[in-house]
Parts: sequence; structure tokens; C-alpha cells
Amino acid sequence: MLVVRFDEPMQTLGWPVLKPGFASAREIVWLEVHDGDLPIHVDAVAFLKEKLAAESLVEAAAFMTSRDIRRHYVKHCGVGAVAATCVATVGLSNAERVGSRRASKCRGAFGTINTLVHVSCPLALGAFIEAVSIAAQARTAAVMETSPVQQVRPVTGTGTDCIIIAAPKGGRPADCAGLHTDIGEAIGAAVYDAIFAGATQWWVEATPHPAVQRTRGAL
Repeated sequence: MLVVRFDEPMQTLGWPVLKPGFASAREIVWLEVHDGDLPIHVDAVAFLKEKLAAESLVEAAAFMTSRDIRRHYVKHCGVGAVAATCVATVGLSNAERVGSRRASKCRGAFGTINTLVHVSCPLALGAFIEAVSIAAQARTAAVMETSPVQQVRPVTGTGTDCIIIAAPKGGRPADCAGLHTDIGEAIGAAVYDAIFAGATQWWVEATPHPAVQRTRGAL
């Protein structure tokens, strides 16, 4: 279990398994799961709540992933008076290209990209939504730019990607977080760098070494 804990509760927006939509959370959790943990008859949400309760994390927002949580990446970017920090795990075992769903690909595969972005300043509701858009753009760009060159149409993400934007409460919130703003630039850079590092590592692990391929072919 990977836990990011803030000094005080943050305003959040995203679609994690627990606390989707606009919510408040002090802890963000990644629970690593495997095929044996979630057979067809197991309620995944109940399973997650049980695991969090055992760790006294019942108020946490939470992701689930089959990715080795030791393979998490933390990237930081400061632009002007704004700082953004991204924590991400990247798995691409059920990778998809937007607009061309491959239903059979998802069966039995639980790889996903789980992304947390903390912004140092409060955000208005519209700015939260813009921030999610920027994070999604950065994730997609990083995934496409790390896909193997033999893919004519690179994948853009997975069927189970999740994003959470977290920002402090109180104070005067920023109204905008688009690409032309310091907030948007900081979010984009932090997310891109984290996902690029994670996706690069995933492809290294997922691609058989040429020598192994030759050995298998000779058997």
C-alpha cells in the first residue's frame, strides 16, 4: 500500500474508486492487487474498504492497481508562485487507444495509470476541471511518446486510468488553470515527467529481451 498524506485535508476532484467527484481527503492511497485478490465474485469496492479500514484509512481517497507500487514516480515543477507535484504509478497491460475500444483486451488485465497531482494554490471549481484536462493531456502525451515505435497508432492510456487533483482549501482560489497559466504549465510538466518515467520503465519490463526471444524460438 502506498499512502500520500497531507498536513491537512485537501479539496479533491477525480474519479478514484473511493471518493470520486469533488471531495475532501487528507490521505490518497494506492492499493496493489493481484488476480487472486479479486475473483469474479468479490466486490472490489468492499474489498478496498476492508483493506483501508484495517490500516485506519477509512476517510482516504483510493486507487487500486496491479502495478508494483514500488514503481511509483514523484515529479515536481514550480512555475512562478505555483508548485505542482505528481505521484503516479503506470501500468499498460490493458492499454487502449481512445475511440477504438478493444473489449477483449480488458478481460483479465488490470494495468492502469493512477495519477495524483497536488497544486500549491486553491482552485475554483472551473479551475479544478481545467486542471484535470491538463493532467489528462500530459498523461496521454507521455504515453504516446513512450509507445514502441512499431505501433502505427500508439495507445493513449488504459481502460481504467484515474486522476485526482488536490489543492488546499481556503484563501482566494485561482479561476483558471489552462495551458497559458502558471498552474497549467506546472501541472503539465509534473504529470508528463512522472508518466513518461513510469511508462518508459513499464515498456522496458514488458518487452522481452532479444536474446530471450531467440531462445524461445529455438525451443
